[in-house]
Amino acid sequence: MKAVTWHGRRDVRVEDVPDPTIQEPTDAIVRITSSGLCGSDLHLYETLGPFMGKGDVLGHEPLGIVEEVGSATGDLKVGDRVVMPFQICCGSCWMCDRGLYTQCETTQVRDQGSGAALFGFSKLYGEVPGAQAEFLRVPQAQFMPIKVPEGPVDERFLFLSDVLPTAWQSVVYADVPEGGTLLVLGLGPIGEMATRIALHQGIRVISVDRAPERLARAKARGAEVIDLDAVDDVGEEVRSLTQGRGADSVIDAVGMEAHGSPVAEIGQRVFNALPKRLSAAIMDKVGLDRMSAIYTAIDAVRRGGTVSLIGVYGGETDPMPMMTMFDKQLQFRMGQANVKRWVDDIMPLLVDDADPLGTEQFATHQVPLSEAPEAYENFQKKLDGTVKVVFKP
Repeated sequence: MKAVTWHGRRDVRVEDVPDPTIQEPTDAIVRITSSGLCGSDLHLYETLGPFMGKGDVLGHEPLGIVEEVGSATGDLKVGDRVVMPFQICCGSCWMCDRGLYTQCETTQVRDQGSGAALFGFSKLYGEVPGAQAEFLRVPQAQFMPIKVPEGPVDERFLFLSDVLPTAWQSVVYADVPEGGTLLVLGLGPIGEMATRIALHQGIRVISVDRAPERLARAKARGAEVIDLDAVDDVGEEVRSLTQGRGADSVIDAVGMEAHGSPVAEIGQRVFNALPKRLSAAIMDKVGLDRMSAIYTAIDAVRRGGTVSLIGVYGGETDPMPMMTMFDKQLQFRMGQANVKRWVDDIMPLLVDDADPLGTEQFATHQVPLSEAPEAYENFQKKLDGTVKVVFKP
């Protein structure tokens, strides 16, 4: 089959790889009809390269049709149309029973000290072959697949794999008080969808980015927007819009590769030039994140406010302004999205033909797998209006 594979920093290729097969009674094989390109994939494309292996299959946002099932996959059957969460979870361990699916004790990658295994996401999370491919082996298929109705286009349901529940959790974790203001930093797929969800819930939203087309998309949905390149100080701008206090809650949807951290950016480049064994060992203990987004969040949130951290960070010793955080009496909530915890909340919005979150038009680019290298480059460099890419195998 054809699949998108990793070969080095900023080097992804489309290659022929072996078709997946049933390996456990709880496995299923799914023929992929749509697969998303996620902002997290860019971390593998660039910063987390030391934990990747040449030929690793990328991708963790799949929708498709069940082609084959193992002997212990419950009521899943051939022909079902399904979405797979990006994390692999059993649904029955102590953590899953508490809705903490990203901490699944059955699939935890213990040798890396990590939570649940993820599709297509490096040695840190199990090196499970990913979903930017023609077929996908789905472990824990007795629980994992989310069945979705026939009829609407794939994009109506595809984002249940990651974007929607990740954005939904970020808004829940932000805990915006009634009548409060939410600041969203970054209008990539997660930040924009969080903006849409919060607006749908009647929350006042201020969104920040530097890409004109991303700002325009958020403004068209009803958000107030701040152009990062047009202001000297985001925190001061937010305070000017919130009676001098700051936002009640902030979502950092940017993470480790924020703009505005030139020293850390150079450090990341040097770090990735080191031999893989050395750089992986260093990152296990230190890591090197660009911190400007989280620093902005801490500055722009009001005293007693909440920061919801959904952008991925990889550093183990990142410097944090603890005095400010303590003095401002801030609350922080963070972590990978527990996808299936939020499906019942989100699904009514997806089966509504009014499509209130605009999922059908959310993707800016739909391309064949053969165009993956160009799509990755355009997404990273924010070229050609690229916000969300969907591959069509």
